[in-house]
Amino acid sequence: MKYRAVVAAMMAGVLGMVAGGAVLASGYPSKPVRVIVPYVAGGAADITARVIAQKLSVSMGATFVVENKPGANGMIGTDFVAKAAPDGYTLLLDASGPLVVNPSLYKKTPYDPVADLAPISQITSYQYVLVVPQQSPIRSVDDLIAAARAKPGQVSYGSAGVGAGGHLAGELLAVTTQTQLAHIPYKGNAQALTDVLGGQLSFTFDTVVTATPYLRSGKLRGYAVTGPRRAPGLPDIPTMEELGYKDFVVTQFQGLLAPAGTDPAILSRLHEEVVKAARQPDVIQKLQTEGGNEIVAGTPQEFARLIQEDLQRYRKLIADAHVQAE
Repeated sequence: MKYRAVVAAMMAGVLGMVAGGAVLASGYPSKPVRVIVPYVAGGAADITARVIAQKLSVSMGATFVVENKPGANGMIGTDFVAKAAPDGYTLLLDASGPLVVNPSLYKKTPYDPVADLAPISQITSYQYVLVVPQQSPIRSVDDLIAAARAKPGQVSYGSAGVGAGGHLAGELLAVTTQTQLAHIPYKGNAQALTDVLGGQLSFTFDTVVTATPYLRSGKLRGYAVTGPRRAPGLPDIPTMEELGYKDFVVTQFQGLLAPAGTDPAILSRLHEEVVKAARQPDVIQKLQTEGGNEIVAGTPQEFARLIQEDLQRYRKLIADAHVQAE
């Protein structure tokens, strides 16, 4: 009898917590929600955050306010949310850099992307395209590799800095083909692209949306994209895997997260509304057609799995390529 009483009490407690969570979610949000972006205003993550926040403000009946907290390669804003109260009123619109690259690149980060944050939904994914200047004698990826083997360390590429997506793609190319490529880090993609256009660099891996106008005008030639599928805006350019470079995938994601410990009912409600928002035609137009992203709007479980897989993948790549933080 005593055992039954204990079990009954435990079940009552569980049911009470479930019911309490449902009640909490039904009244959520009752005040403005902060959406922290760990980057400066005007960047890709900021644009995504503002588009989604505007939709959530309408659908959820409370203002979702975007706040930019840049610094330390995105770690300041990410850590701010990781340490925030898990009440659903402080969210994080983050990207691959702070969540999977930084923990792979630095010996220690002030947060654990798996233990300290609760994924809500991966909103977008984007990839890179390998481009060379119009005047380049290189006519294919195989040509590029042949040149790198003929002149070790003399074939150069630029990126937005150590740990940037374009840098990781270049390191993966070097590791995959066992070649020596000269990486030139810049303070942004624009500077690297300028030097590729001018012929000072042999090639670069640039984002599809940035490179596309130059590809269409003929100022650049593109030979491969780094995603698992061809880029919607560049259907004639094959993937690296199609060209025979096995397991060559470098993509970056953007997604919404909350502090770990946030009520599951609130996370579920947010996920539902984010998916609805991401599938609206004007959002697709802004983020996919204009922004070069692929809309994903996946489940929390899928987003959590992606973070884990990317952590493993980038840790291995950074170790194999002997990449060190600046």
